[in-house]
Amino acid sequence: MKKITNLLLVAMFMITATVLGQTQITGIVVDETGEPLPGANVVEKGTTNGTSTDFNGKFELKTKANEGIAVITFVGYTTNEVTFSSSKTDLGTIQLKEDGSVLEEIVITATSFAIDRKTPVAVSTVKASDIERKLGSQEFPEILKSTPGVYATKSGGGFGDGRINLRGFNSENVAVMINGVPVNDMENGRVYWSNWAGLSDVTSAMQVQRGLGAAKVAVPSIGGTINILSKTSDVQKGGNIIASTGNDGYQKYGFTLSTGLMDNGFAATVSFAKVSGEGYVDGTQFDGYNYFVNLTKEFNEQHKLSFTTFGAPQRHGQRQNRSTIATYRNAQSGNRFNPDWGYKNGQLVSIEDNFYHKSQSSLNHYWTISDKSSLSTALYASFGRGGGGGTAGSNTDLFNNRLGGDDQPVDLDSIVEINSANGALGAEAILRASRNDHEWYGLLSTFKTELSDNLDLVAGIDWRTYVGTHYREITDLLGGQYFLDNNNVNNPNAALKVGDKFSYHDDGKVGWLGGFAQLEYTKDRLSAFISTSVQRSTYQRVDYFQYTPDSENRVSDKFDFVGFGTKGGANYRLNDVHNVFANIGYFERPANFDAVFENFNNVDVNPDAENQKIFSVELGYGIRSEKFAANLNAYYTEWNDRTFTRRIQNRNPGEDDFTANILGVNALHQGIEFDFTYKPTDKLNFTGMLSLGDWKYADDLIDVKIFDQDQNLVETVDLPIKGLRVSDAAQTTAALGMLYKFWDKTSITVDYNYFADIYAQFDVLDRAIFKGDNPDPNAPAPERKGNTWKAPNYSTFDASLRHGFKIGNFDTTVTVRVNNLFNTEYIADALDADDPLVWFGFGRTYNLGMKILF
Repeated sequence: MKKITNLLLVAMFMITATVLGQTQITGIVVDETGEPLPGANVVEKGTTNGTSTDFNGKFELKTKANEGIAVITFVGYTTNEVTFSSSKTDLGTIQLKEDGSVLEEIVITATSFAIDRKTPVAVSTVKASDIERKLGSQEFPEILKSTPGVYATKSGGGFGDGRINLRGFNSENVAVMINGVPVNDMENGRVYWSNWAGLSDVTSAMQVQRGLGAAKVAVPSIGGTINILSKTSDVQKGGNIIASTGNDGYQKYGFTLSTGLMDNGFAATVSFAKVSGEGYVDGTQFDGYNYFVNLTKEFNEQHKLSFTTFGAPQRHGQRQNRSTIATYRNAQSGNRFNPDWGYKNGQLVSIEDNFYHKSQSSLNHYWTISDKSSLSTALYASFGRGGGGGTAGSNTDLFNNRLGGDDQPVDLDSIVEINSANGALGAEAILRASRNDHEWYGLLSTFKTELSDNLDLVAGIDWRTYVGTHYREITDLLGGQYFLDNNNVNNPNAALKVGDKFSYHDDGKVGWLGGFAQLEYTKDRLSAFISTSVQRSTYQRVDYFQYTPDSENRVSDKFDFVGFGTKGGANYRLNDVHNVFANIGYFERPANFDAVFENFNNVDVNPDAENQKIFSVELGYGIRSEKFAANLNAYYTEWNDRTFTRRIQNRNPGEDDFTANILGVNALHQGIEFDFTYKPTDKLNFTGMLSLGDWKYADDLIDVKIFDQDQNLVETVDLPIKGLRVSDAAQTTAALGMLYKFWDKTSITVDYNYFADIYAQFDVLDRAIFKGDNPDPNAPAPERKGNTWKAPNYSTFDASLRHGFKIGNFDTTVTVRVNNLFNTEYIADALDADDPLVWFGFGRTYNLGMKILF
């Protein structure tokens, strides 16, 4: 009995010692302006025990000991160490400084975030607080418009139709990653930002890596990489409610709920929002929803599982067709004018619209194998459903019938009358949707190990499989009994109803298997890396309209292409203030899907499509002092055998547009970039940048194929574009920003942006040398035209006021944002011609938002 009693006493002592040896610490991590830093890492020094701050910068951590040191790190900031004990569990507000000279790498291997003064690339990081303060009702890419090398516009002006160019490269050649998972379209590389409209609600940090970037996985980062890190489950229980309103009926409201990290290691966070509005541009009303769910389970110190799913189903009207400057000047609604909408039965109808829901779900497993090794694996799936609306028919000129003058909406009722009168003859003009559904599955696994005190190895695999389904469907017969279509060999002269497929129906199948490895060396003031990657792409096409089910050509052969790349770089900290870096790389990227099936069929294929070849080199210098920080870098990028498709706007109103499949483009992109931050006082902060680009096409183009909207080849032309400036982005940009903090929770920001050297897209039909026009090979070529039309330079001012206060016990923040404060009129996009076709940018817009924390 005595022995049993002694054993019980020993057990109780051990349990008590274990409990007493644990302490739960709390705190808030903020930047130098007092704004919270969500996603900052908090680790108990000497252990792998750690957590991250929630969206409001707060954290809770159960430590292994009753006293010790908490190490706090965040991308681009210095490390801060704070002591804790059983008598000091509330660490209060912990401020991190933007220095980075001693910053340790954040262990989020899959996201490939760059570390200031360590990773040798040109980089800019945007925090969640910056997004809240500056976004308002802008498009998500526009938050980056003050970043060197970036040009972001709203395109036609529909909700989510914004686009971004980086160093003169469009989204097809700018890698976009969300939590380390690539999201560029597997067939053409594009990114449609309307699919990701909800990201602004759940982003903890966004980083722009210009040039080669720090991404280890093989992605199309010719211009650079946009790396978006979403929030995970909040550590603390609670949430928030958001509501905002703005110009032209803009309304948004939503909430976030979090269980907090429970005793069993489980945490869950759910966010939801609804957004709607009439749109700044005529006929671009929109309605959408944003959702985000994260479930996290910590099993022990070694294993953690995290499941995330998010999406943004939406529908919005579009302005697809540019107009002449005179048309906008004479239009009753000015720069809001849109020719692509009308009225039917008194109801507004968007003739050109977009409806889509792309979800992305991922299951992440983090395994701390040992003190030196870890494995991060993401299994993900993405499903897309939807498309874009437009017109079709034998007499699309009917869409020129307007309710008054040329600047008025389309009279759809008149088309209904004509189609109804046709009776059994069928509809002459209808509304349709071009669908692009897809299923995408992938696996990304990254292993990291410490080979020595100074050398790390990172290696992994990247597997993806994708099926894109493309077809047109009838959405409105506009009073007709049916619509005749003769493009399906399996159902010739079909009399089709709403919901039926017509024109084309095919699948694009893409397979991807890649491997990557990187060695990272760090010693004293030197950080260096060298990496290599290889990927195998497989393309196959299935056509349900051009071939019968028993045809051997209905399913094409599989075509394999191998790409590879290698890059390296080094950063050297001359002292605590100055650093220099350099990087160099070469890679070959397989031609995209359209370059292989360039005639949109399964017979006329290009199995030897050239790899796109990219060579890039960059030099940089940085300075970090107590009040001033700056970066200066120069880059040189050669891009050969580029492939892309371009929509050709038909200059005859109401007639179908064309598509050009352009292969073999060679271009040179070079430039200089400078950015700085100056903080004369704790309350005042200045930022600025200057970007000077020199981007030109290097060669003329031969045998460019032009297709109609039914994917039929209509022309083959040559394009003399050698020496033309690369279009569609400002080659010169500058910005100057000011943040002034009146009180702890009240601040004002003013941002000035300048854009120059914006060259219009070359009009393929206007520049084309048609093959039939010059049959004699010895005859002189037509006179070469000079550079495309250049849009006027312009500048804008944006401003915001942010104020925090209490509603009862709830922290509340109100933000007022005004974009284009002085209502500057400017041309953001243009198509070259004697009378250029343009899109004007938005005039003055405003947004008022409120966030209540609970």
